[in-house]
Amino acid sequence: MVAGMIAITPHISLSENDIEERFMRSPGPGGQNVNKVATAVQLRFHVAGCAALPPDARERLRHLARGRITHEGYLVIRAHTFRTRERNRREARERLVHWISRALAVPERRIATRPSLASHRRRLQGKHARGALKERRRPVSAVD
Repeated sequence: MVAGMIAITPHISLSENDIEERFMRSPGPGGQNVNKVATAVQLRFHVAGCAALPPDARERLRHLARGRITHEGYLVIRAHTFRTRERNRREARERLVHWISRALAVPERRIATRPSLASHRRRLQGKHARGALKERRRPVSAVD
């Protein structure tokens, strides 16, 4: 692995320049430590500005992470689970790699199918049997 690169797949890597990291005080565990030290990380990744990703993967990433993408096109990931800055930073990067890996996976195209005639008839027979069962539960009328 090249220094300053984040490996996504063997053929795709992100440059450190593609992400921005800001550190802030964390609401997570750590007691008095979180009140004094900026351990939480906010990672920002500009989806449209990344030339390493294929255009179709960028579009899928925008769709998959639509609730986490700003109007400017930045994917925002916040990590504050751990007490240390380095562990939170590692977790944020792992989540970024996970999101991008999901976007790189091309979904299989669905082939439309019809139910067979036999399965259609079985379904209708089941509905008829169920209706007959419910019909037998009704009270007998006194008119007859």
